[in-house]
Amino acid sequence: MSRSVVVVDAVRTPFGKAGSLYAGTRADDLMVRAVRGLLERNPQINPADIDDVSIAAATQTGDQGMNLGRSVALLAGIPNTVPGYSIDRWCAGALTAVTTIAGSIAMGAYDLAIAGGVEHMGNHPIGEGLDPNPRYLAERIVEQDALAMGATAERLHDRFPTLTKERADRYAFNSQMKTAKAYAEGKIQRDLIPTAARSAELGWGIATVDEPPRPATTLEGLAGLKTPFRPAGRVTAGNSSGLNDGATAALLASQERAQQLDLPIKARLVTFAFAGVEPEIMGYGPVPATIKALSKAALKISDIGLFEINEAFAVQVLAFLEHFSIADDAANVNPFGGAIAVGHPLASSGVRLILNLGRSFEEHPEVRYGITTMCIGLGMGGTAIWENPHYKAGK
Repeated sequence: MSRSVVVVDAVRTPFGKAGSLYAGTRADDLMVRAVRGLLERNPQINPADIDDVSIAAATQTGDQGMNLGRSVALLAGIPNTVPGYSIDRWCAGALTAVTTIAGSIAMGAYDLAIAGGVEHMGNHPIGEGLDPNPRYLAERIVEQDALAMGATAERLHDRFPTLTKERADRYAFNSQMKTAKAYAEGKIQRDLIPTAARSAELGWGIATVDEPPRPATTLEGLAGLKTPFRPAGRVTAGNSSGLNDGATAALLASQERAQQLDLPIKARLVTFAFAGVEPEIMGYGPVPATIKALSKAALKISDIGLFEINEAFAVQVLAFLEHFSIADDAANVNPFGGAIAVGHPLASSGVRLILNLGRSFEEHPEVRYGITTMCIGLGMGGTAIWENPHYKAGK
């Protein structure tokens, strides 16, 4: 049995710089706010009818522990008859929450469910509490660089000499400019859930916009930044995503249930795929994941009209674009900007990509298919292919 799976709606909190905007806010409370905001936007949903809640985090301790899916559902006021579980696939946590829920809907076990992700990198610095097995290095299962994401980005530059620092800086600049334009046109704010934030100096406030974007970025400024992962390297704070805090949530349903409840449909899942690569060049993961997903869907890259690629590092996006012969500045790639500007709170970002793609689908009825894709630590990639519910042939 297989049924069509659709995204009804998706939202997120504004993203903050790690330990800044949300320094006094718990990770689980960020996630609760996203879930509540999602349900407030869809009042025709009876929370008791939700079949499951799947929430991702890359660090599952402290305020990101306690089985986030169950904890967040209870804290958000969803009836205690609704179960929940947590997911961890590092950066692709929310994407995996979505695909796992989607599989349950497709086989008929669920009709309506919530998937999302959160990362409070201020409370949980990247790598905190990890204890890599010494066999990784002793048995040369991975190289030392594989355990430091910035170092893997430098390795990607090594592997593909055409992916220069100048190209990475220009891509990063364009991401900032696209984000500034999307903000000026009100395209990002409409899906941000106002979120309480507390500062020791300023007291309580309401976050309504992302904290990380730098609209005043210049190419000259980017060119002069330090390369912390290697002397005279190419990866900088300017052409990478930052360390961030934030949460995302999506409402998924079978197409039948969405139609029964007269719910809007933002995107229909065609297929998805995860793939592995050498951990030392983890940023290359979206390439084989996309090849695999396209094969499953019997589609070609030329069939894809819109792309949302997570900008963990500019070089990682460029590697994808170059492989598929897509221009560095293609207008149909991350049209609202990306993680280099707005941030990448690890496990939350997969839903941000879906949210943006759904909005682009509304603007482009001539486009039938879109992709969301991202790289994943320890050498993986994840890709989902989506169909535009607003598609009109010949437009």
